[in-house]
Amino acid sequence: MADLTFNTIAGATIARKLFVLYLNTGTSSSPVWSPIGKRVEDSSVEYDWQEESKVDIFGQTYTTFKAPILTQTFDPCELDAGDTAQVKFWNMAIKDQDISAMTTNDMLLVHCYAGTATSAMFAERYNACAVKPSGLGGSDTVTMPIDVTFGGERTLGTAAVGTGGAITFTAAA
Repeated sequence: MADLTFNTIAGATIARKLFVLYLNTGTSSSPVWSPIGKRVEDSSVEYDWQEESKVDIFGQTYTTFKAPILTQTFDPCELDAGDTAQVKFWNMAIKDQDISAMTTNDMLLVHCYAGTATSAMFAERYNACAVKPSGLGGSDTVTMPIDVTFGGERTLGTAAVGTGGAITFTAAA
């Protein structure tokens, strides 16, 4: 995949709403991409490169990395019947406690700011993400903070926004 450019205005910062994680609430052959993070004020993907530095017998320092482990936390995450992804997470984790389902989520990370706006935005699809609610409760509203660990095969491609905001993913050749 060739280098991409940002599709935003030079000199302007990039709005957080242009970096979105989606859960496939459809099937693998007919995905329906539902956004994650409704009502969440702040969330970022953390990259753990598993860095290791060593000093050899000559006093030279060498550093190695491994493929990163990506994680993202959504907290607070207020329960909302209109949030399709959250309802699916609640059913698999709280109602069913289905550990297998919790560790095999198909997710799409869309960088709406990179590539061509709305028609060919850079996207990464991960086919075995783990979703773990870290609590359930709250004082004014019921919240269910969620921790996501990206896993499985990483497929690069593009995402397009269609009618009614529907997302379509196309894998790179």
